[in-house]
Amino acid sequence: MSPRIHGLAAFRAWLQSRPQAADAVLAVALVLMGFLQLYIEDVPPELKRYYGVSDATHVALIIAITMSITFRQRYPMTVLCFIVVGEIWISVEHYPATIPDVVAFLLATYSVAAHRGLAHSALGGLLALVSFNTMLVMMPIEVGIITFMMDNALVMGVWVLGRNLRLRRAYFAELEDRAARLERARGTDARAARVEERSRIARELHDVVAHHVSVMTVQAGAARRILDRNPGSAREAMTTIEEVGRTALSEMRRIVGVLRTDRDPERAGGELAPQPGLGDLGELLDHVRETGLSVQLWIEGEARTPSPGVDVAAFRLIQEALTNTLKHAGPQARAWVRLYYTDDDLTVEIEDDGRGTATIIAENGDNPGHGLVGMYERVALYGGELRIGPRVGGGFGVRARFPLEA
Repeated sequence: MSPRIHGLAAFRAWLQSRPQAADAVLAVALVLMGFLQLYIEDVPPELKRYYGVSDATHVALIIAITMSITFRQRYPMTVLCFIVVGEIWISVEHYPATIPDVVAFLLATYSVAAHRGLAHSALGGLLALVSFNTMLVMMPIEVGIITFMMDNALVMGVWVLGRNLRLRRAYFAELEDRAARLERARGTDARAARVEERSRIARELHDVVAHHVSVMTVQAGAARRILDRNPGSAREAMTTIEEVGRTALSEMRRIVGVLRTDRDPERAGGELAPQPGLGDLGELLDHVRETGLSVQLWIEGEARTPSPGVDVAAFRLIQEALTNTLKHAGPQARAWVRLYYTDDDLTVEIEDDGRGTATIIAENGDNPGHGLVGMYERVALYGGELRIGPRVGGGFGVRARFPLEA
């Protein structure tokens, strides 16, 4: 690109960023054109007797009218009124019309329509049309009907052009605003989805880690106490710890694998496994019983298959409740798990007769642990109801009702 072309592009960009300066440059160019027109005296000789001779007043009016378009975008109605007064003055003095004042009048009409609302633009258009016809009537020569109609069509066309461009700008501005709103809404939805996903993953990790680590801790303590006097039982406890640890690692690998699915689907795909559900409840209770906690299971009503989400949520709820029992109920505690099936609902109850209530309150105070918060979130997610609190006669109880249909 040559330096000259580059300079013109920079000057054009400068004018686009400063519209008032661009209008000032246009006004100066029109004034110079008006001087050239007055210099060559393009009024036909046979019409000179109808028009006055251009003098300093005429030149001053042309300059004032033309330079006023510098402010046409900021004060369009004021500029139009000023130009109308100047044009009528020229008509009263019978000065010949020049290109600068005619162009300035049309630009002012366009500016009112393009930069003001409907009421102001309509008033400006009416003012321009009335004043223009007044100037035609005041002309010293008779104007033909064709010329009259064409001149009026020109004024109205300029006004309509300005109005259409204003509506077009408003339409594009609305599109841009709508796109910005949609972008913000999409960002908000994405953030909400990320927060929800992080919460879900946190619940999964807590359930997996808390339950299995609790089982491993109880088994390790039992193995330590009986290691010297009963090596065989200690060996069985250590075997249970190994199995539970492998299970915990497998579930944690599955959860973390979900996080890697979008980034590395081939690696993550082989590590995925079905989510646990109520069908795995027997295995869960066996693990808990191996820690020494007595757990009984009752199922009432006709067992029905819940939705996949409810199936996982109910299993995790039982897992978390039994984990809390292992942690807080004490060594002599017993636990009961009851499932009540109806036509529409599944009610899950987990109770123990230990000292869990006092222990939980003493450790957490008024701030519930992550496990209890996770319980509420899981049950609420599927439209269920949850009650947690002390049990009559001692111990702690968890009762949740899930709709069988998602």
